Amino acid sequence: MVIQPNSAFSWKKSSYSGGNGACVEIAVPATEAVAVRDSKDPDGPRLTFDNAAWSTFVAEVGAGTYDLA
Repeated sequence: MVIQPNSAFSWKKSSYSGGNGACVEIAVPATEAVAVRDSKDPDGPRLTFDNAAWSTFVAEVGAGTYDLA
């Protein structure tokens, strides 16, 4: 699925976002996809993940897999 830059989806930012400018937003343009964009560049590129890939990524983030420490 290709997400066009001017697509009018309902984009959401995490409630954990600290307002430091390093945030991403997500939208669910279809039942089988999750779109992700950089909140600083809302008209810029977007990534699209299928549900399985997104679920795996969220679980890994929660487990600390990508922590920089």
